[in-house]
Amino acid sequence: MNSQLTEIFNIGIVPVVVIDNVQQALPLARALNAGGINCVEVTFRTEAAEDSMKIISREMPGMLVGAGTVLTTEQVDKALFAGAQFIVSPGLNPKVVKYCLDKDITIIPGCMTPSDIETALGLGLEVVKFFPAEAAGGVDVIKAISAPYTNIKFMPTGGINAGNLNSYISFNKVIACGGSWMVNKKLLKSESYETITKLSKEALSSVLGFELQHVGINSQDAIFADETSNRLEALFGFTKRESSNSFFAGNVEVMKKQFLGKSGHIAITTNNTTRAVHYLKKLGVTFNEQTTSYDRSGNLKSIYMNEEIGNFAVHLIARN
Repeated sequence: MNSQLTEIFNIGIVPVVVIDNVQQALPLARALNAGGINCVEVTFRTEAAEDSMKIISREMPGMLVGAGTVLTTEQVDKALFAGAQFIVSPGLNPKVVKYCLDKDITIIPGCMTPSDIETALGLGLEVVKFFPAEAAGGVDVIKAISAPYTNIKFMPTGGINAGNLNSYISFNKVIACGGSWMVNKKLLKSESYETITKLSKEALSSVLGFELQHVGINSQDAIFADETSNRLEALFGFTKRESSNSFFAGNVEVMKKQFLGKSGHIAITTNNTTRAVHYLKKLGVTFNEQTTSYDRSGNLKSIYMNEEIGNFAVHLIARN
């Protein structure tokens, strides 16, 4: 994927906004950014769209600005002049797609059928917008139609909300979800920017999907580890099982020898390890690259942070 698509993947969510008043543009962008989402798709549905993109691009250069509902090549030119870095359209218009590709512009056109996808592949695209996502059958349809097309990925948009976001973003062929619930017209009209920030934080949390998987305890040898896991099983009924380096008793892993971390390690699962690493790096976290592991498809499966928390090493593990 190119740099714009990679950044969209790393963020995981694209707020789709209809701006009626250009004065809303900058506070809206700041509210999204405060919520951890440095991306916005401004739709060409109002007269304020072009100037709104100009303001956000000029005042917030770290914001990834896209133009949505782009139907013509003329709108492509207007979007680029306004500072847009990617183009999104509700359908697949070969003329608009070719125009963008000839100018080396990232475009994500809407697709809903296998025929649409084959047209997109024929044009050389690798990411399409699945639209309207919920009305077209949701993530189950994406899983079904994507099976024959191993090289295409999706940005579903339409009907996605806080309740169903995780079901989409946890599928490995979805690079990001488009949504408007955190930037809907009611919130913009009432200038509820604190609420937009709150909803953005919640959406980002759902995209990342951090959860505690297990806690690892270091021990001096295999005998001590065996005895510890036996005691946990006897007292609490935690099912014991053995691996090459440890014993598990439920969600407690007892290492057969000293391992990473002064006291042990904490395993955190996430929807996507690469996206999680990108997010945490923005918070100043560094990672031990020597601890990386990958799945059969070459996707980052797990990695340890350099930092210890409470004398415990921390590592991220992909949920899927």
